[in-house]
Amino acid sequence: MLNVNQGISYHFRADAWRTDGKGGWHFVSLPNTMSDEIRSGLKWQEEGWGRLKARAQIGQSQWDTAIWFDTKRKTYILPLKANIRKLEGVENGSTIDVTIWV
Repeated sequence: MLNVNQGISYHFRADAWRTDGKGGWHFVSLPNTMSDEIRSGLKWQEEGWGRLKARAQIGQSQWDTAIWFDTKRKTYILPLKANIRKLEGVENGSTIDVTIWV
């Protein structure tokens, strides 16, 4: 579990989106300026495929996760777990407040 007191906190508001196809994943994209700041300072901590460990919070739900740098979108994306979406009432297109710690 990431100690949130040691991570850098970022807060943003964005729309949830879903990949195409049956069983598609849900994500939220970080704002480009925020992604640029994170990548310029923490790229050295990325693991394979642009993965950067993080902790996220939506509503009252927090979970350990990772953000991934999407080269097509030129920003980090945060996968939204099904159980978190259900607990917080997040659907495709929902505008949500997100806090992450990296």
